[in-house]
Amino acid sequence: METELKDKIVSIEKPAIEAPPEWKPMIMGILCNWCSYAGSDLTGTSRIQYPPDIRIIRVPCSSRVDPWFIIKSLQAHADGVLISGCHPGDCHYISGNYYARRRFLVTKKLLNFVGLHEDRVQFSWVSAAEGAKFAQVVAKVSEDIRKMGPLHLYKKENTR
Repeated sequence: METELKDKIVSIEKPAIEAPPEWKPMIMGILCNWCSYAGSDLTGTSRIQYPPDIRIIRVPCSSRVDPWFIIKSLQAHADGVLISGCHPGDCHYISGNYYARRRFLVTKKLLNFVGLHEDRVQFSWVSAAEGAKFAQVVAKVSEDIRKMGPLHLYKKENTR
């Protein structure tokens, strides 16, 4: 029965295809208010450059990131998702980032099971004082997504 199920599952991502030269990835960044969002703010105030491919959403804590947010971001044509929170032990809500880490691992396994490359969704720890690290993380995620090309969740069907 398990092999029948695996045979029925079709990979969501298309095999490596050439992205149009004008294509730029869209990355949804879901950042913790207390550390990662403050780190991104420091990046901007310090005038540190990073790729403009990220769209940031601020949440109170990385533990508030529901796996449904990740799925909906990918459905809304994001090519990748970055979740970033406080370093372990530094969470404003004591243990929120530990819950986020567990939830993230399970979500990544689920997305991998349905055929998405695991690097489409990434997680990082960035504190409020690490503006340069935030820029490096965004650059790395952007480069990883560029290498994978656009995410094609839906096929255009012929309506004739």
